[in-house]
Amino acid sequence: MNPRPVSSRFRFQLDLHSGVPVYRQVIDQVRGGMASGQLAPGDQLPTVRQLAVDLAINPNTVVRAYRELELGGLLETHQGTGTFISAQKIKRADAERDRQLAQIVADCVSRAGAAGFTVDDLMEELRGLPTEQSRRR
Repeated sequence: MNPRPVSSRFRFQLDLHSGVPVYRQVIDQVRGGMASGQLAPGDQLPTVRQLAVDLAINPNTVVRAYRELELGGLLETHQGTGTFISAQKIKRADAERDRQLAQIVADCVSRAGAAGFTVDDLMEELRGLPTEQSRRR
């Protein structure tokens, strides 16, 4: 595998006032980066130490996030070379996939509503995201 450093388009950012634990924010951002195409299989993530320094957080927090992602099959860590986005596809039963997607949508709508946005605002923003097909071009 020829490691590809994380794209300059992808940056980890924390919201320390969100109430979401920092390790969870790191996990969610990696998952979001993968879903949006900003992170692709083979991309190399920052080292634990580097990400901890960049975000001004405890390295154990990064270890926890990376470990959870690795256990979920989304990351691979190779001793001496780094941590990479896995090429494995995560398989879920259709019912579980549908349930998860419904929960994600409900959470998103709830958070948006609390921030004063409408479902139409969300739809407009989602339509502006690149699709998987357009990312491949």
